[in-house]
Amino acid sequence: MWDEEYDIIVIGSGFAGLSAALEACRKGSSVLVLEKMAIPGGNSSISGGLVAAAGSPLQRKEKIKDTPELMLADMLVSGHDYNYPELARIVAERSTEALLWTIKDLGVKYKPRLIRLGGHSVPRTYNTVNTSGFGIIKPMLMKCREMNIPIRLRVFATQLHADESGIMEGVDVREDYIFPNRESGVRKRIRARRAIVLAAGGFSQDKKFRVLQNPMLTEDIESTNHRGATAEGLVMALKAGATPVQLSMIQLGPWASRDEEGFGVGSMFSMLAGFPYGILIDLKTGARFVNEQSDRKLLVDAMLSSGRESIAIVDQKGVRHASTLQQCLKRGVVMKFDTIEELAVTNQAPLAPLKETIEAYNSFIDNGRDDEFGKPIPKDLHPLRHPPFYSIRLVSKVHHCMGGIQINHRGQVVHIDTHQPIGRFYAAGEITGGIHGLSRLGSAAITECLVFGRIAGQNAADEPLRP
Repeated sequence: MWDEEYDIIVIGSGFAGLSAALEACRKGSSVLVLEKMAIPGGNSSISGGLVAAAGSPLQRKEKIKDTPELMLADMLVSGHDYNYPELARIVAERSTEALLWTIKDLGVKYKPRLIRLGGHSVPRTYNTVNTSGFGIIKPMLMKCREMNIPIRLRVFATQLHADESGIMEGVDVREDYIFPNRESGVRKRIRARRAIVLAAGGFSQDKKFRVLQNPMLTEDIESTNHRGATAEGLVMALKAGATPVQLSMIQLGPWASRDEEGFGVGSMFSMLAGFPYGILIDLKTGARFVNEQSDRKLLVDAMLSSGRESIAIVDQKGVRHASTLQQCLKRGVVMKFDTIEELAVTNQAPLAPLKETIEAYNSFIDNGRDDEFGKPIPKDLHPLRHPPFYSIRLVSKVHHCMGGIQINHRGQVVHIDTHQPIGRFYAAGEITGGIHGLSRLGSAAITECLVFGRIAGQNAADEPLRP
């Protein structure tokens, strides 16, 4: 009946899947990782490599007061209290533990300064030295190789199998699969002697499934995700009895460039420079319209209001931490100007109102308080008076699926009928739902994937071995 057997089968090779695989193997289980695409890593590889951690070493070094309770509070505010508090609390409480695991066990390298992203009460976000999630995925893959964990590419999981008592037992796959042809590949059946861990990610690129969940996110709206971010793994889990949670809660990223596809290089420019150190203006009016350091939902809602077309403007001092700047300039995603007059002409923004906006903003920084929108003004925020100036044209793109399947605090998948854990079935990462509520707090996703990936892998490895 079964072509192969392993103790643990992990479906998905991103942050959550590889974390689960490494932890399960560390506890003595044989592990097989399945990835439907031709390269590993999925969205994790192309992410910005941002990891939120409360009470971290860099915070202590910089004398920043932070606690898991404050990080949880920020997650709940961003999620508009639609979060499952028990799960969100685990992410916050184990955030620094997960961060240190990547540093000490995997050798991940981070920049020596913290970032304060929108929606965070304090700076608490680490960023990989290469400003990419691949800075974490690559060490993970190297550790998998060191621990002899096989990662099979182009293997598409098509059906989960449970035994007579409803306990998960194995999975049907198609080897040599060619995405997105569901009929491609050779059929095979693999048994899990201990458990299955599902870490197949979100469905932002599955436009038909996405529209069914949220009709406002029409098929013409772009996504920051890789093309394999589709719903097959989620649907497979639902067919096996998993409980769907908040599937209509899908986040758009406000920082993407309209001059490139996907996440690109412009997104990190906006996050590291444009929003924290610059201003966001409406091209029709030349005026600011929002606190640039608001959480993602508030920013997107403001940007989409009345069909507003937005650009971010920052000066030479503001771009000093924009590690993707040269790539952005080379690709034409960011434009550079000697004067605000040149910037206004090229972007077709009204010059006089734009100058008034900048003068007002500069006065807020000089006075240490943004009286218009309440943007935080840290010590390293300077007035926009230092040419050259830079601008990026922005558009909101589908970025993250907060909804997914329900898990409990042990990473076990919860059955839709019994409301009890499905035996030997675990999940972690973006395929799970409820942790982030209505809108995810920036840089909390990698943290969540690491935390619950490790939890799922550890508990899966503790399942008794089948004969």
